[in-house]
Amino acid sequence: MTNRPHFAHLVRSGQPILAPVALDPLSARLIESLGFEAAYLSGGGYGFQLSVSEALLTITEVAGLTRQITARSNVPLIVDGGVGFGDALHTTRAVREIEAAGAAAVEIEDQVAPKRAHHHKGVEHLVPLQMMVDKVREAVEARRDEDFIVIARTGAVRNESFERALERCAAYREAGADVLMLFTSDPEQIAEAGRVLGGPLSLMAPADRLDREALAGHGFNVLIDPFTGQVAAYGAMRDAYRNIAASGGSGREVDELMSLYRDVQNMAGMDELYAIEERTTERPS
Repeated sequence: MTNRPHFAHLVRSGQPILAPVALDPLSARLIESLGFEAAYLSGGGYGFQLSVSEALLTITEVAGLTRQITARSNVPLIVDGGVGFGDALHTTRAVREIEAAGAAAVEIEDQVAPKRAHHHKGVEHLVPLQMMVDKVREAVEARRDEDFIVIARTGAVRNESFERALERCAAYREAGADVLMLFTSDPEQIAEAGRVLGGPLSLMAPADRLDREALAGHGFNVLIDPFTGQVAAYGAMRDAYRNIAASGGSGREVDELMSLYRDVQNMAGMDELYAIEERTTERPS
């Protein structure tokens, strides 16, 4: 993974990183082409895509999609490892599988295992601090490459208290986590977290709410947008299909659709595939 050392350097040096969601190789290639520093394989988004919820994803599914994305894109991929798919032992295997699949980083959170679908309704149950410390320590021990970044995430701000979140994060860093993630939009809490914990820190929110330079000034340099791309794509598809169902047309000009169709082919890398065939099976006679 040639992008792993580069990504690790960005993380450790405090440079701002914005990772939009990527749930397939095509979106990852688009993210890479636009110059983003990373992409994010969201467990929540992938669960919605399969219509089973993140709670029912398997490590085989997550590692498989990771491998598909990294096979066709060089953008550093941050993978949502959820709750590690179980206890510290299960987390060990999850980290090894995700690292071997080509990811640049894995994120592990301190919710209960098995994860619950009610997480998406804001109902979160956190594991005891020591249990998560054990997971983080074993995750760090399990990785083969020291440039494979381990992100430890806590839901304690909303479910316990901001002070408890700082306590948990400090313990996760002591256990070896490279990056700490907590959830707050309060400017005073953001500043306090940066002062108490130091960077690198991570924040997850729609890109419209992420001021990269200001947040990096408080140590929050690993910024993740977990759903804008997915919901925007769904909204466009929903509207087009509604129009077709109602009137027989998508509401777009045919020339515009064909232009977008050609753009999809280009982004998918079809030219390189055509070139292989032209050198072999499609040689001019």
